[in-house]
Amino acid sequence: MRRLWALDKFSYSVRVFIALTGSMALCWFQDEMALLIPLFLGIIASALAETDDSWQGRLNALAVTLVCFTVAALSVELLFPYPIIFVCALALASFGLTMLGALGERYGAIASATLILSVYTMIGVDQRGGEVTDVWHEPLLLVAGAAWYGLLSVLWQVLFSNQPVQQSLARLFRELGYYLKLKATLFEPIRQLDVEARRLELAQQNGRVVAALNAAKEIILHRVGDGRPGSKVSRYLKLYFLAQDIHERASSSHYPYNALAEAFFHSDVLFRCQRLLRQQGAACRRLSESIQLRQPFTYDASFAEALSDLDASLEHLRSQNNPAWRSLLRSLRALAANLATLDRLLSDASNPDTLADATDSSLLDRSPRNLADVWSRLRQQLTPTSLLFRHALRLPLALSIGYGMVHLIHPTQGYWIMLTTLFVCQPNYGATRRKLVQRIIGTAIGLTVGWALFDLFPSAIIQSMFAVAAGVVFFVHRTTRYTLATAAITLMVLFCFNQIGDGYGLFLPRLFDTLIGSLIAGLAVLLFLPDWQGRSLNKVLATTLSCNSIYLRQIMQQYAHGKRDDLAYRLARRNAHNADAALSTTLANMLMEPGHFRKDADVGFRFLVLSHTLLSYLSGLGAHRETPLPAPVREQLIDGVGESLACSIDEIAAGLSSKLPVAIHSDDEEALANSLEQMPEEVDEGQRLVQTQLALICRQLGPLRTLAAHLVKDAPA
Repeated sequence: MRRLWALDKFSYSVRVFIALTGSMALCWFQDEMALLIPLFLGIIASALAETDDSWQGRLNALAVTLVCFTVAALSVELLFPYPIIFVCALALASFGLTMLGALGERYGAIASATLILSVYTMIGVDQRGGEVTDVWHEPLLLVAGAAWYGLLSVLWQVLFSNQPVQQSLARLFRELGYYLKLKATLFEPIRQLDVEARRLELAQQNGRVVAALNAAKEIILHRVGDGRPGSKVSRYLKLYFLAQDIHERASSSHYPYNALAEAFFHSDVLFRCQRLLRQQGAACRRLSESIQLRQPFTYDASFAEALSDLDASLEHLRSQNNPAWRSLLRSLRALAANLATLDRLLSDASNPDTLADATDSSLLDRSPRNLADVWSRLRQQLTPTSLLFRHALRLPLALSIGYGMVHLIHPTQGYWIMLTTLFVCQPNYGATRRKLVQRIIGTAIGLTVGWALFDLFPSAIIQSMFAVAAGVVFFVHRTTRYTLATAAITLMVLFCFNQIGDGYGLFLPRLFDTLIGSLIAGLAVLLFLPDWQGRSLNKVLATTLSCNSIYLRQIMQQYAHGKRDDLAYRLARRNAHNADAALSTTLANMLMEPGHFRKDADVGFRFLVLSHTLLSYLSGLGAHRETPLPAPVREQLIDGVGESLACSIDEIAAGLSSKLPVAIHSDDEEALANSLEQMPEEVDEGQRLVQTQLALICRQLGPLRTLAAHLVKDAPA
């Protein structure tokens, strides 16, 4: 796995290395080391603005980025001598640029990088003692550095356009492999197994699988666009749809685990289920490696033997004719059928080109299409309840306070305060607290290491090599190990400034400014329009349930005509899993908030386990939709039971959303569950499976009602 991670970061590090080395070589060759700092800062800003796209899309994004950078840098140069006008313009610009995040990741990245480049320009002007003699000089160098990296990025996309697709699919199957491995732990034949703890871990891993699915979809979408995909992209698209099917199968449940462990404690059947799931998880990880290394994936034929052994175990249990096992054996047979389908799907992955094209291979493009769409999205976010809107108001205030601190105490290199505030101030308290600690520790480490290296390696050429290496380390680790990344960027800055004889003078100001900037960011998030996750927990829970009810309705419609993976069904399934992942993220952020605001965290985690179990039962229902229900029972199960359960889920969601009382018990749901579980022996096997899954869903509503009622009761009026 480390090898795959290294390959994933390789292309990024190569681009950064070439850009930094080229700029360093140019400055040495021209004997103009004063040009180094703005060129490096321009490269950093351009790399931060980079998002995945085709080379045409990347070229268009680069053009927009350079225009934004030019306007921002010139505006700083022209307004710098007028503090009042400058701070007003800074506040308006930071508000507007932050709100652009509502349009999507690409626009958010460009907007954030533009703000960063603005502060870089301030640092450059401050280096000149605040004198604005040549308005074009600093902006030209910053934009030149940005353009240099941008052209390298476009060229890389031309030469290796499908590499990001391979990396995203490799990550997706790697996360699916870990998910299957965790799922296998639920089949431990241990009495009183702590299923809740394992389901919680599974729900958190499901969030990572969903994030990988979403990332892969966006990357493939950038290659497909509105046209017909080429042969290579078509192959990757089939693998993506295959991963969706595997995820639905892997996340499905047909069984109460403790009941299985109790009933079959002396049998080997659960061990065989566990062994097969582990093998399939290992196969997903091998498939991930094959995609990453562009090597053929060889399917392990021994899986067929493991399936035969499982079938033999089931047959042995059936032959004992124990009436108490009858319903559980049906669940195990459904599980065995699901595992057999998973086996077939993994077998298909060995040659995805032979797979038939999907009936509906369209992908939902969430990017704005026109100005009306842009305005609609921005208008939706212009409300105090919007997390983005609160951040867009908070960030200008924090930057303005930082600017005031620069003028109030006027420390040397004071604009590093604003840069620290910009990086540390995040949309919620938990993320800001995490970044704050990492930024301070990383800066302290970087300064300590820099002090030692300055004394050990006084040679300018060696220090320039350290600067390039530190820049590469920063970009490789900035999204995964921010403390290390901060230490690296601190080293790069120290070595760059030392090239013009100013390195030692930066040590104390850098540490001092980092502390002040972090303090400003922390207080801003704590005191100004704080977005406590605990206060919005009821809304997140309601959204999770609402998405599940929509998914249930889509599944039941599939049973009317048979399996059809159209966009509406795939969207409902993805939204349900996205909501499940969002709940997991919300709860993780809640744990970092002050005690009063995380008082409902325990209820939230219990709710996460229940909602993820509900989603698993829904996935189990969706996994067996190949054959439509017989005509006589369609109206009863689809329009009757299915719609009734969806309405019950919507009722709980509405109570949570509006903080209205939720009934703890429903006689109708209890009666419905009993009627679904009492099936005559002659019922068709397909209908029996559907009724069993619907009964499991129905039984899940009672615990959900209890937790929802408890949460609403304790919520402040």
